Amino acid sequence: MTQNDVIIRPFNLASDTRTLSAIWLEASLIAHPFIGRQRLLEQRLLIEDKYLPGSETWVACQGNKSLGFISLLDKFVGGIFVEPGQQGKGVGRQLISYVLERKGELSLEVYTQNEQAVRFYTSLGFREVSRRPYDDEGMPFENARLTLST
Repeated sequence: MTQNDVIIRPFNLASDTRTLSAIWLEASLIAHPFIGRQRLLEQRLLIEDKYLPGSETWVACQGNKSLGFISLLDKFVGGIFVEPGQQGKGVGRQLISYVLERKGELSLEVYTQNEQAVRFYTSLGFREVSRRPYDDEGMPFENARLTLST
């Protein structure tokens, strides 16, 4: 796969929701094992019913196959997930580059236990601006807030 093979298109609620939530779940089970499978399965419903429909989402595709996606709330990256078999091939970089070009700056929060994601964001130039000891649901999973601007 080359970067020219990947296109980034807007999210389609009717045709993309189940596919993207499956990518989210598969990637989350690997990246966030500390959260627990049951909690992630419960969160998948929120992904489908609340987060995907309520955000600006862009889908990276190769042909008709969705490889990953990024969801934004204005300039905040609510989530970026790439199918595990496609990770390390530049899909995530392309998604970040695509939205950064449109927004001019981005911020996000990442679980500090997700060391692969922290390394990924740092390699793109994101800088840590703060930390908090709990996630959005009050669970004791440290989050770091990162920012990047053009």
